[in-house]
Amino acid sequence: MIKGSTFLLTAIALAVSGCATSPEMAEISNPHRTEVCVAVREQEIASLFDRWNSSLQTGDPHKVVVTNYAAKSVLLPTLSNKPRVTPEEQEDYFHHFLENKPFGRIDSRTIKIDCTTAIDIGLYTFTFGTTGLPVKARYTFTYKWDGRQWLITTHHSSAMPEKG
Repeated sequence: MIKGSTFLLTAIALAVSGCATSPEMAEISNPHRTEVCVAVREQEIASLFDRWNSSLQTGDPHKVVVTNYAAKSVLLPTLSNKPRVTPEEQEDYFHHFLENKPFGRIDSRTIKIDCTTAIDIGLYTFTFGTTGLPVKARYTFTYKWDGRQWLITTHHSSAMPEKG
């Protein structure tokens, strides 16, 4: 009886949190939600920036977008005033951004993880290989698990407003 009670208490707790750990639990916690939570550590979410940064090093804007961004994602880029809401617009931005041979480095970060979403928020510095100039910026990457991999659904980056 205790084992069944534990299962029920777990199901109730997960229903309150909106997350299920298995399809069976999804049906118990919320019969309309079939989402299965993904077990992921902060380190794995942090490595998604490395994946993104490595794709920048290829110099291929198509690879950057296809490897990292969900088909329905939004990019609010550092060096453009225009929101990029389609893969074509995102590739256009990266075509110009990659001409400067950027390399990013995380300066500080906070990672928040939910059932099938994760957010990496912080400060980073880009150094441009063509000029050697650094650009310090704030960033937010929001990721969604698509059943196979984590993809960026929103990416906001803005230059730091204060010098220093």
